[in-house]
Amino acid sequence: MATKDDSGARKVVASNRTARHDYSILDTVEAGLVLRGSEVKSLRAAQVQLREAFARFDRGEAWLLGMHIAPWGTTGSHDAVDPDRPRKLLLHREQIDKWRMRVDLERLSIVPLSLYFSNGRAKLELGLAKGRTKGDKRHAIAEKEAKREADIAMGRARKRGDG
Repeated sequence: MATKDDSGARKVVASNRTARHDYSILDTVEAGLVLRGSEVKSLRAAQVQLREAFARFDRGEAWLLGMHIAPWGTTGSHDAVDPDRPRKLLLHREQIDKWRMRVDLERLSIVPLSLYFSNGRAKLELGLAKGRTKGDKRHAIAEKEAKREADIAMGRARKRGDG
């Protein structure tokens, strides 16, 4: 599951594919995470679950709730960390204030889209999202299929013209 992009600086550990299906993503931002050492080891081994995770604001800080990081196998009982504990998100003050205002006014959610390592640091791509209804989901799937069919037809037309 861990992959690198062209520059080699971004190593994706986990992605939340259901988030793009269940929500319309309006805006994204990259955030750092406050983690313990054993949690970082588990992340490098891709032992993380993002599906149920979401972000909340509390006393001017952003927190990630519901992300499960499996305990590292050789961690002793004195270093044991709750796998589902809230984790602080590292964002700029202006970004926190801007997103908090939008969440409160527009009734939006903040969902994690992907977790990756960038230059050795764990980063989380967060999305400001609006929930989709069942009809919206069907409409989005129909649009995606129509675009795909059009791309295939354009490819065939190009091949016929070149050959």
